[in-house]
Amino acid sequence: MKDLFDPASYPDLLVGLDGPDDAAVWRLSEDRAIVVTTDFFTPVVDDAYDYGSIAAANSLSDIYAMGGTPFLALNIAPLPDNLPPEISSEILRGGAEKAREAGVVIAGGHTVKDKEPKYGLVAIGFINPHTMLTKGGLNAGDALVLTKPLGTGATTTALKQEKVEEADIQEAIIWMKRLNNNASKLALEFNLHAGTDITGFSLLGHGTEMANASGVSLHFVYSQIPFFGGARKYAERGIFPGGAFDNKKYFEPHVRFNEKIDEPAQMLLFDPQTSGGLLLGVPEDQLETFKQRANELDQPVWVIGNVRTGSGIVVQ
Repeated sequence: MKDLFDPASYPDLLVGLDGPDDAAVWRLSEDRAIVVTTDFFTPVVDDAYDYGSIAAANSLSDIYAMGGTPFLALNIAPLPDNLPPEISSEILRGGAEKAREAGVVIAGGHTVKDKEPKYGLVAIGFINPHTMLTKGGLNAGDALVLTKPLGTGATTTALKQEKVEEADIQEAIIWMKRLNNNASKLALEFNLHAGTDITGFSLLGHGTEMANASGVSLHFVYSQIPFFGGARKYAERGIFPGGAFDNKKYFEPHVRFNEKIDEPAQMLLFDPQTSGGLLLGVPEDQLETFKQRANELDQPVWVIGNVRTGSGIVVQ
């Protein structure tokens, strides 16, 4: 009998439980594979439509993070039985319209009763096994490029605590609703090998996964890392979700901070992100043309550090 958890028993399972990557990949042929992922969560904003849109963008992100193209999805919607139907309809409409923007068909799904609303997608895409992005594809000398600012955890927690400024939450919503499709397209155009999306484990958590999988060290320059406009003020007030402290506890042993980087700044790098951007490794000799092409695609990019030999993460 096959060992259900032995990757060698399933040679067509190219990415599965044995690695830290963002989605499962099953080979169909020499140059074609299926990539599958799922994600769902409780509301992070007040507006039902925005919540559905953000949740859908977040669910599709893992496919983009590996260089895949999503085409099919199923809804996952645990909802309270006393939730007004107009709210549940708006959640599903937000998800459906974001999926349509991505060229994805939502072909059904499943609802169950739950005490607190949750929503997300099972997402399926196609990927070329020879060009897919993985967390283990970084090389010393690569530049580290981020495609969205950080700060969603602190900002949405301030909203939950009724301490947020309207302009700050609106900024976060715009970025959380933004698909990572152009960022993924850019990575494929330049034949990049390393990528991940920055979500619940934070920049430093997902960065640690990439460093470990690639056998390298990541060096971030704090002053070059983009944040939402209100993120710092919420950090200074200690407004973070519980996951930020969990991330700090788990990943801090792998990180060395410059002594000038204070506690609020450090915590922002452990802040869990919802529908965050991609972190990509770009060979230094391609960086300038990469940035030019990003501008043509209206895809923001920030060069936030580089990859070196060694292990762990350094933030300077």
